[in-house]
Amino acid sequence: MAQDKPAEQARPQAGQLETVIVTAQRRSENIKDVPMAITTLKGEKLDVLTSGGQDIRFLSGRTPSLNIESDYGRSFPRFYIRGQGNTDFDLNASQPVGLVVDDIVQESPMLKGFPVFDVDQVEVLRGPQGTLFGRNSPAGVIKFDSAKPQIGKSDGYATIGIGNYRARNLEGAVNLPISDTVAARISVQSQNRDDRVHNGRPGNGTKNFEGYHDDALRLQVLVKPTSAFSALFNVHARDMDGSATLFRSNILKKGSNELVDGFEYSRYDTDGVNEQRLSTEGASMRLRLDLSGVTLHSITGYESADFYSRADVDGGYGAVYAQPMGPGYANQAAFIPFVVETADVLPKHRQFTQEFRAESVNSGPLQWIAGLFYFNEDIQIDSISFDSLAPGNPQNPFFATQTQDTKSWAAFGSLNYTVSDKFKVRSGLRYTNDKKNFAAKRVELTTAGPFGISNDSKNVSWDISGTYALSADSNLFARIATGYRAPSMQGRLNGLADRPSFAEAEKVLSYEAGIKQDLFNRRARLSASVFQYRVKDKQLTAGSGQINMNQLINADKVTGQGVELDFQANLSDALRMTLGGSYNNTEIKDSDLFVQTCGNEPNTKGVNGCTPTGVAGPFAYTQKLNGNPLPRAPKWQGNFTLRYSVPVADGEFFAYTDWAYRSTYNMFLYEAKEYKAKSLVEGGLRMGYKWDNYEVAAFARNITDKVQSVGAIDFDNLTGIVNEPRTLGVQLKATF
Repeated sequence: MAQDKPAEQARPQAGQLETVIVTAQRRSENIKDVPMAITTLKGEKLDVLTSGGQDIRFLSGRTPSLNIESDYGRSFPRFYIRGQGNTDFDLNASQPVGLVVDDIVQESPMLKGFPVFDVDQVEVLRGPQGTLFGRNSPAGVIKFDSAKPQIGKSDGYATIGIGNYRARNLEGAVNLPISDTVAARISVQSQNRDDRVHNGRPGNGTKNFEGYHDDALRLQVLVKPTSAFSALFNVHARDMDGSATLFRSNILKKGSNELVDGFEYSRYDTDGVNEQRLSTEGASMRLRLDLSGVTLHSITGYESADFYSRADVDGGYGAVYAQPMGPGYANQAAFIPFVVETADVLPKHRQFTQEFRAESVNSGPLQWIAGLFYFNEDIQIDSISFDSLAPGNPQNPFFATQTQDTKSWAAFGSLNYTVSDKFKVRSGLRYTNDKKNFAAKRVELTTAGPFGISNDSKNVSWDISGTYALSADSNLFARIATGYRAPSMQGRLNGLADRPSFAEAEKVLSYEAGIKQDLFNRRARLSASVFQYRVKDKQLTAGSGQINMNQLINADKVTGQGVELDFQANLSDALRMTLGGSYNNTEIKDSDLFVQTCGNEPNTKGVNGCTPTGVAGPFAYTQKLNGNPLPRAPKWQGNFTLRYSVPVADGEFFAYTDWAYRSTYNMFLYEAKEYKAKSLVEGGLRMGYKWDNYEVAAFARNITDKVQSVGAIDFDNLTGIVNEPRTLGVQLKATF
């Protein structure tokens, strides 16, 4: 099979880097031979990044062109690759970045935040993945592969960590060899933290915030009765109870992106209730049969989620102009113009997927893959209104309900052909058929709706790529690829006159080329690429500028171009380094498209919410989008790690530092001084001692304790979202 590796690569000499094996093309291959931009994370680097109990957002900025954020907290992460993402906060939001966990696509945003533990490798595939991974991956795919059971082997590990804010983090796994043909692996994680933010004026609201209990479990059973057949069963679940994101009213200085004087992270004055609960369950079955010349795969997956999140979205204390500011900053003349306290609920969600795939297994120049894929998802979303200062909660009858049923099937295939010892070409093709039925209604004193939207969409995606070996250690690659994002529908109706919104399918055409090279007798490795893409009918999300609403829109065209770099090296026996960076230049190209800006009319105190800086639109308090970059798309990103180790007594002392940088970005589609995020540098440090089967370490995340606004709610009260402060702690790990 193509999985086989040359002996000299499989067993690196002292000081050489390991060969990296990826499954980006649904086969196990040396990363150097895959003609696309890929970054992997595994082992100690993952241990360091997750040491403080961080959720999946710890990956943000740790590979080129990758950004991850959330307006919900530890749930609903939003992914961006090469500037392409989606700021939509509705619970049925689609994203142009696919997430695949153990070969199962995670479509719902509620599934995408599953904790990262006992993971063998993370692969970040940049650029369209429309052929082998399909719909809703025009920007790329993030792929997680859990550590698998191993027959005949008994081992495991356990990690205990404690930190500031009374954080307690437990993680462990054990591999159980049940018989000569059966093995199981049990993996668990429990992340806990006490509240660290206090409400000085709780009233009927929540007193303290930002504590959580987040538990997850994965059980896998491998059955391999013969050398030709295997079955891998996976059952997993998550139970999380904590706080929703804190929307902090009026924390931005008027006319700038600086936090107001006197800002205190640990205080948040609000009249609202804040709580969030998420439970997910899932199971999968992966069957593999090796026949003469071909391997057959069947992958069946089921996922479900139950979600409740309630927050004070206006971000402060008081009804209409009753209190200055909100969270305790009385030195700025700003107000809370209206009460917005809501709960978003996912009372019903289920997802079923099935894939059949066949791949060639031969030594000839031609290799192929062919498969069929089916996807079915049913969801219901409720949006409920509250007001903790008014009698009667929830504020019945004021709520909106959405239902969505999605069915999709696809046929796909790829060909790899070895033209010569130096030149190899690949191509792929996928046909996708999507059908979506959507309905939304609003209930007040009377009922509006349900308003239904049905859509059938078809697409053909393709790619062609090639590699050319300059030498045994250096490959050039080039790739042309297309991708497709299915149509989207939204219906968070506000008032009886509101109607659902609809966005047509988006399609992307991407070009990239680069080099992958081992250097200095394989003690260093370089990967560099340049890319350019064009998206037709780009799906975007526009806020109202005044109320807690989304509207889907299509931009005629969006372009992006940039450069990416990955470098790693063993500088000496004691020093190891990695360095990564990216430049992304995105631009919306649609001369007719405009949106409302924040505070689309002066409040009764004569103060607008923010300071728009872009080109004015055709109506008051609107802005044209032509020429603007995509939201939350920093032009520059960089990451750096350095590990030092030295033998001490019968063990090893080590120190590992990691840093990530990103430049400024627009928080929304329009441009405003307050809503242009400042550049940010965040670093971490982990140092400790290893001996025998034990390790003890101290860690710090965000060691500079830099706190600033990284997101916002564009009401007319300058409500911001800040990054997490410094966390400190110690860990003990035992392997057996």
